[in-house]
Amino acid sequence: MKAKAKVISRFAPSPTGPLHLGHAYSALLAHDMARKAGGQFLLRIEDIDQSRARPHWEAQIYDDLRWLGITWDGPVMRQSERLNIYRETLDKLWQSGFLYSCTCTRRDIEEAVNAPQEGAAFGPDGLIYPGTCRLSGAPQPGQPLPDTPLRLNMLRAAGPCHFTELCKTPNGAQQITSEQMQRDVGDIVLARRDMGTSYHLSVVLDDAAQGITRVIRGADLFEATKIHVTLQNLLKLPTPSYCHHRLIRDDNGKRLAKRDDARAIAKYRQDGASPEDIRAMVRL
Repeated sequence: MKAKAKVISRFAPSPTGPLHLGHAYSALLAHDMARKAGGQFLLRIEDIDQSRARPHWEAQIYDDLRWLGITWDGPVMRQSERLNIYRETLDKLWQSGFLYSCTCTRRDIEEAVNAPQEGAAFGPDGLIYPGTCRLSGAPQPGQPLPDTPLRLNMLRAAGPCHFTELCKTPNGAQQITSEQMQRDVGDIVLARRDMGTSYHLSVVLDDAAQGITRVIRGADLFEATKIHVTLQNLLKLPTPSYCHHRLIRDDNGKRLAKRDDARAIAKYRQDGASPEDIRAMVRL
């Protein structure tokens, strides 16, 4: 009989503001799932956006998690210390012809997709890119990786793949076709000029490096998972199972954001709430 895979989950916040109730729910859920299964819970700081990341927000993440009773295994991974890994992967994809340089501005893209013969379509990354630079920005043999935004050529990169959804309905096996990726996602940006990478690339490489077997995150990232699984397939990396959980919303049904300071964990702490109170608020 095949041995059951060990559950290794993670929480990966960005140090760009205070953790709120939605973060608490996601972190507690991932932590509880791993501990209940006798697995591991890891912590990663997603700080590739150095223009917004702040040391005091990172320090508060650690304080809030410890106050909630969350412990993590091993050292904390920080994305800002892995930029060379992202660059090496981008170079391999570039040399293999899966990427191309894109010089389009946001306005260029909006004008192209809003042309009468095109019609605007939206995917996980917003407006689906019409492929304007796909030919002109393609790499020449031996050309070094350019310092420009880089897009993934979905015509070449996408292939049939799948992942297992554990929480969101409908759950079970989720099939992904190359036609879906080309039509519904398009040529996404894998490296931004100001970061040298992107959320999609870094999260895929980091999950593989940490050996994550179960990704627990909000339902708002369900469509983005198709991108991540496509990259895992392209880079020959393992695909974890996914649990896209319900979102924590305010009294008006709006999804919480970091600007919602009234819902910040630190604010609840200051007002005398206990970790048990937080669990009750998010129905855990």
